[in-house]
Amino acid sequence: MGIVTANDEQIQQNTREVRRVTWWGLVANLLLSGIKFLLGFLGNCQALVADAVHSLSDTVTDFTVLFGSALWSKPPDEDHPHGHGRIETLVSLIIGVLLGIVGIGLGYRAIATIGGEHSGPPELIALIGALVSIGVKEWLYRWTARVGRRVRSSAVLANAWHHRSDALSSVPVAVAVTGAQIMPSLSYLDQIAAVVVSVMILKAAFDITWPALVQLIDAGANASQRRELLNISRETPGVLGVHGLRTRHIGPGLQVDMHIQVEPELTVREGHAISHRVKDRLIEGVDEVVDVLIHLEPLRPTDLNKQ
Repeated sequence: MGIVTANDEQIQQNTREVRRVTWWGLVANLLLSGIKFLLGFLGNCQALVADAVHSLSDTVTDFTVLFGSALWSKPPDEDHPHGHGRIETLVSLIIGVLLGIVGIGLGYRAIATIGGEHSGPPELIALIGALVSIGVKEWLYRWTARVGRRVRSSAVLANAWHHRSDALSSVPVAVAVTGAQIMPSLSYLDQIAAVVVSVMILKAAFDITWPALVQLIDAGANASQRRELLNISRETPGVLGVHGLRTRHIGPGLQVDMHIQVEPELTVREGHAISHRVKDRLIEGVDEVVDVLIHLEPLRPTDLNKQ
């Protein structure tokens, strides 16, 4: 049985949509980085400068998605009979690792300076940069996540969360600037906000990196998915038993192979029809399933006694 994928036209359309939303994100990240660097410097706000570095790191992940999408969307070939979906998983891992490095660096700098002298509280102008960042990055998150869910791309969803982490990281910046304006003696809130930003970035990095790492070491479907796959297969007319279920991730999708048992007196044609029904039901009933391989077996008398 061959690999079931979207037709070439749909794949190309999905790739165009991914590249479009990513290019918009790249331009927005470059503009936001410049704005936040400038306003952070003029407004004496370390947290906003840290946030600007975060936005700049987003451009790296945008470039990674733009480059990777051209590779993972390629159809299966002789060297990659299951397609190129693992490239997408690798891109997700790269995004998560880069995000983690940024979070560690920003956190270290903030902690190292938290007990030092402060030149003064951050100026109100820094609040403008934080508020603009919150609005723009939340909009980018929603758009990118919607595209990622529609095309079922883990890398695009990871990039979307990179946008949201940037929006969330601007919230403590806004709070710190506002607090320091109300009470100038609280100027140390700037460094504390930078630490909070770094923790939020690290949390987003873990949420992106761990699932990608699990997939790359060939972990299969979770227990709930396995139960669903087995139930659908057993409920297919003509199937008398199911065993030997194995799954693996291919990018955002699942490859499934299993053994099904049927009446031993069936013809090859009849058994083949049953296996095709199982395959079709799995692909239609479980969104993640993109490839199914069925091994057909006759039900042995000893198996019949166990039913």
